[in-house]
Amino acid sequence: MAGVAHSRGVARLRIGVFGAGSIGCYVGGRILAADAADVVLVGRPRLRDQLAKHGLVVQDFTGPRAEVPTARLQVATASGALAECHVVLVCVKSQHTEDAARELAGVLRPDAVVVSLQNGVRNPDTLRAHLGERKVLASIVTWNVIAVDGVYRRATSGPLIIERAPAALVEAFEVGGIEVVQRDDLGPEQWTKLLVNLNNAVSALSDVSTATLLLSPGYRRVIAALVEEGLAVVRASGVRPARWNGVPLGLMPKILRMPTAIVKLVTGAQLKVDPAARSSMWQDLDARRPTEVDYLNGEIVRVAARAGVKAPLNARVVELIRAAEAAGVGSPKLSADALWQQLTA
Repeated sequence: MAGVAHSRGVARLRIGVFGAGSIGCYVGGRILAADAADVVLVGRPRLRDQLAKHGLVVQDFTGPRAEVPTARLQVATASGALAECHVVLVCVKSQHTEDAARELAGVLRPDAVVVSLQNGVRNPDTLRAHLGERKVLASIVTWNVIAVDGVYRRATSGPLIIERAPAALVEAFEVGGIEVVQRDDLGPEQWTKLLVNLNNAVSALSDVSTATLLLSPGYRRVIAALVEEGLAVVRASGVRPARWNGVPLGLMPKILRMPTAIVKLVTGAQLKVDPAARSSMWQDLDARRPTEVDYLNGEIVRVAARAGVKAPLNARVVELIRAAEAAGVGSPKLSADALWQQLTA
């Protein structure tokens, strides 16, 4: 793809972010702050207004802030702004992927590369079904982002894992300070990420931070049970998830049930967590938006039905999140004991 070969002197790479939210603004902001490529952010009017008021600042919780110069900041509310982009990063919620794919199919240049920076396991295939011959790449964002008044702070450590990508795109990520790991087959790791993300709903239902979840034996008991059930389901369907940071995923429930001092030691070696980090599902509930529970815990329920097995704990989590969405008051703030009782009664 000639347009993406800009590092060889052909053209400057132009990247679009469709559905720019916390992840999209962080990634795009990193690239813009380093002047590694041109970036256009496409999001809702509230994003346009927020960035017009506060600007765009990106930060790692272990590093300095980087402010995007106003002259480089391009924000749009319509997909037509992506027409000349060589690469488009899709960041919409999973429930909007099919609509996004249909919209992008009528806008993007034929040689555009599309990258899914989304939760769940089905989004890349949904995009491919509508985008014709355009190359669609899966990726795994292993960290989350806290957004407050135009400041997008990465709250956990980890790389961006992506299917084999054009060199110019990888270069733009890396110049922007984003560690990239490339894979030929991302399937097993996508399932691992989904299973690890089953804790997102626990964060949303409890209203406590990721760090607090890891230090609470009661909440860890819930997470361990959800992951254990999810792992049994995906194995029953013939899927063998990859290791998580080098650790067999089957050990994760066992580790979570160990004393807190041991859990703290083990997880501290695997993952750095900002004390304020919370899951994207919590952020959605807090903002009174629909969550992605159907594509996380609900995916386990769907796969279980297809494989002829049961997933009662994850099914109950879906029910609790949907009830919280319907209530429209944010997190139900369940204690660890109350949540366990809700799941096992």
